[in-house]
Amino acid sequence: MPLSLTFLGAAGTVTGSRFLLEDGPRRVLVDCGLFQGLKELRLRNWEAFPVAPATIDTVLLTHAHIDHSGYLPALVRDGFRGRIHCSEATRDLCAILLRDSAFLQEKDAAYANRHGFSKHKPAKPLYTIRDAEAALERFAGLPFGKSQALDDMTLTLRHSGHILGAATLDCLWRGQRIVFSGDLGRYDDEVMLDPEPVSEADYLVVESTYGDRRHDSGHAQEALAAIVNPTVARGGTVVIPAFAVGRVQTLLYHIEKAMASGLMRRVPVFLDSPMAVSANELLCSHLEDHRLAPDACMRACEVATYVRDVEASKALTENPMPKIILSASGMATGGRVLHHLKRFAPDRRSAVVLAGYQAAGTRGASLLAGAETLRIHGEDIPVRASVHNLPMLSAHADADEILRWLGDFHTAPRETFIVHGEPEASAALKRRIEAELRWKCRVAQPVERVVLA
Repeated sequence: MPLSLTFLGAAGTVTGSRFLLEDGPRRVLVDCGLFQGLKELRLRNWEAFPVAPATIDTVLLTHAHIDHSGYLPALVRDGFRGRIHCSEATRDLCAILLRDSAFLQEKDAAYANRHGFSKHKPAKPLYTIRDAEAALERFAGLPFGKSQALDDMTLTLRHSGHILGAATLDCLWRGQRIVFSGDLGRYDDEVMLDPEPVSEADYLVVESTYGDRRHDSGHAQEALAAIVNPTVARGGTVVIPAFAVGRVQTLLYHIEKAMASGLMRRVPVFLDSPMAVSANELLCSHLEDHRLAPDACMRACEVATYVRDVEASKALTENPMPKIILSASGMATGGRVLHHLKRFAPDRRSAVVLAGYQAAGTRGASLLAGAETLRIHGEDIPVRASVHNLPMLSAHADADEILRWLGDFHTAPRETFIVHGEPEASAALKRRIEAELRWKCRVAQPVERVVLA
């Protein structure tokens, strides 16, 4: 059988990253993410995996975010017995993220059963903490920049920016070089490294999350201060739904800098996400994967009071004092932030700040679109707080930055496949690549199989 690539996820959508490389009986899965956002996408998480997990030999991960790693516990539960290869920081982050994902799913199912708002009787989690623990036993961390032999494939990881441990994957297999961009980060970011250049590929799979947009070039600290200062002055609370891995750490850095410079009023900052607390600790133990010096890393992590247990989180929700609350999830799809939104979204004195990509169908996307109510735990919650978006804090490269990264290739790939974007973003990136680089490219279609050699 010829070498082939099948797009099992992140095709026609920005979520559920899953790409299957096949060479005869050998199968390598690149990323194994959950679908998030619209209900019809989330339902795909409950479908049987398109190929039997036991027939997959190896999994390669670009990074730890749940839309790239979050299906792994189900894959292992259902028969996968190979190794999961990724950077060392991604391995460490997945130890946090996958346990947390399983915990939240178990908790949300139990909450739905207690309160009777699920259509399923009883509501069940997609997978359990035990499943997550079994998946974590299969992880193997690899260094950046060193080619590694994985059976008959040679794999090289390069920094992609984005979040701690994020990598582009350079896969040399049967004489063909297939490169996966993963999620590309920003250039000149104050916290994360620039995406490393890649010089060649026979075939390239590139993300297009912001393929149709340019990020606001405004200064993050000034933008945050312009929201926090008036909110605090009128006695309100600033609620920031934030991805526990990546966005929280960057936000804390900017908040600490803004307060230290006098740009932002000093106000209590609370980090209400056990997962983010653990991710903060990893930031300071993987100094080679970001720009922050040890002292700057410590200052950023120490600016917030950590809220670890449920009772303290409930007390925080009821506390009327002006404050900043950072809590997961970043698209308000679940987690403790929902309880804070239920309390503060109806408060005209308060503010909600969105600081990352908001996939279609999420509460975050609804807030961006000006929704007057949010459906949370079976209730329609009025939105009277001011809602703000800070796109300059995005961890994703915008269209210009994606083209900048592509411009480092010395020669054009034989073909470039555009993935991980909403249809409009992917189509826009395709037009730019064709017009500016003159490359052959296509937007990948769901479950499309392409013969590479």
